[in-house]
Amino acid sequence: MTATVRVIVADDHSSVRAGVRSLLSAAPHVSVVGEAADTQSLAELLDQYHCDVIISDLGMPGVGGESNAISLLRRVLRESPHPRVVVLTMVHHAHTLVGLLHIGVSAIVDKRDAPGSLLCAIEAAAGGTPWLSGYAQRALESADPSSRPRLGVLSPREWEIFQMYAHGMTIDGIARALDRSSKTISTQKRSAMRKLGLASEAELADYAQQVGLI
Repeated sequence: MTATVRVIVADDHSSVRAGVRSLLSAAPHVSVVGEAADTQSLAELLDQYHCDVIISDLGMPGVGGESNAISLLRRVLRESPHPRVVVLTMVHHAHTLVGLLHIGVSAIVDKRDAPGSLLCAIEAAAGGTPWLSGYAQRALESADPSSRPRLGVLSPREWEIFQMYAHGMTIDGIARALDRSSKTISTQKRSAMRKLGLASEAELADYAQQVGLI
């Protein structure tokens, strides 16, 4: 690869951003054009700068009170044309990783693989080739191939209810807060879990922790 790849790095930990910046500084064909500590800053950078690849964590302070970057990344990937997205994360829930690929993420790098894998991921993403680091690949191999999540089609209300439930609110409490029936809230909560590929309350809690909701 000879053309310069313009990269924006988004992670709420300054040490991670510094490490990524240091790693990429050794690659003459990669230029970091911006850094963000939350999804609001990432959205603003995307409005200000053209980039080829976004490197983003999932669990970051989000736009509109959200606690992760999934909604913003999903919106970015719906645009045409759009930057390639490399997710840099500690999330290892197989259904979540499959869901990220489903919405158009080009590469997933587990942070435990980052030093040796990130440049490979950037090059693959910039070239339009899907890529997974070792830990991410092994996590995906553990998934039930018959169960495919549909992360990209959660409605705004389903995501709102899912977040409220993950934060510890009861179905009845959510129903009162949103002026809906408990039956409606329960149905939308189950729908959100199904679309995320979550089969139990334990998986829900694990997922919510991995993406920074709790």
